[in-house]
Amino acid sequence: MNALTLVFAALCVFAIAYRFYGLFLTRTVLGVKPGRPTPAIRMADGHDYVETNKYVLFGHHFAAIAAAGPLLGPVLAAQFGYLPGTLWILVGCVVAGAVHDTVVLFASVRHKGQSLAYIASKEIDKFTGSVASFAVLFILILTLAGLSIAVVNAMHDSAWGTFTVFATIPIALLMGVYLHVWRDGDVKGASIIGVVLLALAILAGPYVVEHPVLSSWFNMSRHTIALSIPVYGFAASVLPVWLLLCPRDYLSTYLKIGTIAALAVGIFWVHPTLQMEAITPFVNGGGPIIPGAVFPFLFITIACGALSGFHAIIATGTTPKMIGNERDLLFVGYGAMLTEGFVAIMALIAACVLVPADYFAINSAPAVYAKLGMTPVDLPHLAQAVGENIQGRPGGAVSLAVGMAHIFSSIPFMEHLMSYWYHFAIMFEAVFILTAVDTGTRVGRFFLQEMIGTVVPKFAEKRWMPGILITSALFTASWGYLVYTGDISTIWPLFGMSNQLLAAVGLLIGTTMIIRMNKAKYAWMTAIPGLSMVAITFWAGYLNVMNNYLPKGLYLLSSLAIIVMCLMAVVIVGTVKRWMQLLAIQKTVTDEDGEAVLQVVTE
Repeated sequence: MNALTLVFAALCVFAIAYRFYGLFLTRTVLGVKPGRPTPAIRMADGHDYVETNKYVLFGHHFAAIAAAGPLLGPVLAAQFGYLPGTLWILVGCVVAGAVHDTVVLFASVRHKGQSLAYIASKEIDKFTGSVASFAVLFILILTLAGLSIAVVNAMHDSAWGTFTVFATIPIALLMGVYLHVWRDGDVKGASIIGVVLLALAILAGPYVVEHPVLSSWFNMSRHTIALSIPVYGFAASVLPVWLLLCPRDYLSTYLKIGTIAALAVGIFWVHPTLQMEAITPFVNGGGPIIPGAVFPFLFITIACGALSGFHAIIATGTTPKMIGNERDLLFVGYGAMLTEGFVAIMALIAACVLVPADYFAINSAPAVYAKLGMTPVDLPHLAQAVGENIQGRPGGAVSLAVGMAHIFSSIPFMEHLMSYWYHFAIMFEAVFILTAVDTGTRVGRFFLQEMIGTVVPKFAEKRWMPGILITSALFTASWGYLVYTGDISTIWPLFGMSNQLLAAVGLLIGTTMIIRMNKAKYAWMTAIPGLSMVAITFWAGYLNVMNNYLPKGLYLLSSLAIIVMCLMAVVIVGTVKRWMQLLAIQKTVTDEDGEAVLQVVTE
């Protein structure tokens, strides 16, 4: 099958979904009000609550939500063939992922930009909100540690990638100062400065590698990178959002979308054939990468490419504090998720253009690959072309980089640039992931401030600098320790399960708000995908514990999985009980916008 077919299908499906399903969701179901002041305007403080240009905000939001999931998940899911992953990305992204992101973002905007746990406490009850706080904080720590380890693995001992990623920090600071101090609101000028400097940094990469002094500076060990990332996360959490976090994410979006667009152009030019079968024998289980069957493990493997609970953390963290108009919810919330779905399709294609024997050789441990009875086909040539040993490098990052480099180098006059494109792709993956780490750290700080603020009210003051520094340090240290020790890499499957459970909870909480707004007839749009993911993810969690963790003696992982499922079960039960209470209400009251609602939420 020609890869161009998948690209065309994805573009058509996502364009139609945005124009009709997304518009119906925001206008009819949610009833967005362009004239209603958002938290960024009503609570502006110049630090966290900052009205932001919608294109800059789209860049920030997309950069924050698009982490390892849409890049690595589809690559790993290619084990089942290209068809299962493609179908779930297209369908799941439209009816579950984009709906989830938009509804949760809307809920946070209507709740003064507060967290998902706060929304749960107001829409459901305080006990459910408290349980949700611990569950979300726990999942966020696991997420950031896992994402950061992926960055460490991509950047260590790579002077080119490290230099380029580090260069985005001073460039972002310059953009932030230019945009808010020198030329207030000049997005075009800041964009030109950022893109030009980023292009120069990318082009300078090979020269940095060849320079003896610069190469020694940026050729960092695994432990050095593991310490540097939490330091950056702390800085991004403490500094004003307009100075570092937002401009860096906006800048990174040019690299992300530009690279994916270039990959799409490469596919249009090369017309590569998908070497992977539509459905492989591993759909029934027993695969070398994912031991379980395609159902239910496909859903927790692809994760962010179709639906992600991590997005709920961002959509109730930084983004709702910066959105200037409710009508931008469609563009920022629904649109960014569709863009991420397209990234996932590109990643799936990059994996499936490899010969299956080569794909499994890269993504399987040598001992496991030996049992498959396969013989590498193009792998020796590919390894020589990129100048690296690429066999037995599981995790998806290397095979994605090889696939991307293979497509780019197939374009005329680029045949001899395979090594360049491979290292560029590795750097691209690191930048892609790191932008979720900085935003996630800031959101984690918000969570800690809220939780500690219930005991020590001073911490609840968003602009109290000692509280900001203390909570940032505590949260950064928690996931930074896991990154430095590396233990978190063994519980990545646990993250996949907990991430999807959090997404299901986000959809169910959104359903509660829709019912309360006296629009129960539309509640199926969030309730059906939410309840479906509850069943699928709990099933996957049970199979993980019984068939994977316990037989291998991984009792810690088993305990963590059970704890996550129990916490989420409490939130889900509380949410469903709230539905029943709201549906039993016969009378309506009028809210602040003059709309009829079933119950006024206590502010």
